[in-house]
Amino acid sequence: MSKVKGLILCGGTGTRLRPITYYFQKTMIPIGSKQKPLLEYVVRLLGFHKVTDLAFLINYKGEQIQNYFNHGERFGVKISYVQDDATLKGTGGAVLNAYKRGVIHKDETILVYYGDILTNMNLTEMLKRHTKRKAAATIGLASGFTVRVGVAEMDKDGKIKGFVEKPTLEKPVSVGILALDGKVLEVMERLAAKGKELDLMGDVVPFLIKKNSPVFGYLSKAFWYDVGSTEAYEKLSPKIVDEALSFLF
Repeated sequence: MSKVKGLILCGGTGTRLRPITYYFQKTMIPIGSKQKPLLEYVVRLLGFHKVTDLAFLINYKGEQIQNYFNHGERFGVKISYVQDDATLKGTGGAVLNAYKRGVIHKDETILVYYGDILTNMNLTEMLKRHTKRKAAATIGLASGFTVRVGVAEMDKDGKIKGFVEKPTLEKPVSVGILALDGKVLEVMERLAAKGKELDLMGDVVPFLIKKNSPVFGYLSKAFWYDVGSTEAYEKLSPKIVDEALSFLF
């Protein structure tokens, strides 16, 4: 397996978490009975799976993150920081910015983690599968996602036959973790040259699939939770966090 570099996307303004994010960087909101920052759970999970060379892609309230984590010594990892470049927009742009600054390289496996996601997914197994398949990209997936709104059932004339309140989807959904072969960075450079915002899941991965590059899914039954909205944060009980992630402490 090539060297693995962990990239954590933690630069967003967290508009869906307002007013909390007027005061906190969204990845620094406290969770669980220990009231540790969400981002600490991410760092500890990566370290647990021996991904210890990390880069935080920061922007909004990045100082909060730097002041808390420093260079990562007390978490057993090495942390560097990359300030977002306003000319490279989107999640893909943030990753490309790290490449242009020499933080990641084409001969590495890049594990991208969206910083508002909480999970106990087996990253070791995911990375092994990524390497074994010689994948361009491996996307972390989970089934059993609960839709947070009611879904209408309609007939062909548009008459509503009923509602299913907050149904569970059995189709695999992306959990916000993906492994990339470093050579994909060259593809991203070409896409970014078009001058528009570059999104990893919206632009880069679909382009790889279109070009028939080896893109695989890693389907897991692990616990995962998107903490990206105020409603989701309010529903995340300390008990759930402790049961799923106490092994990290």
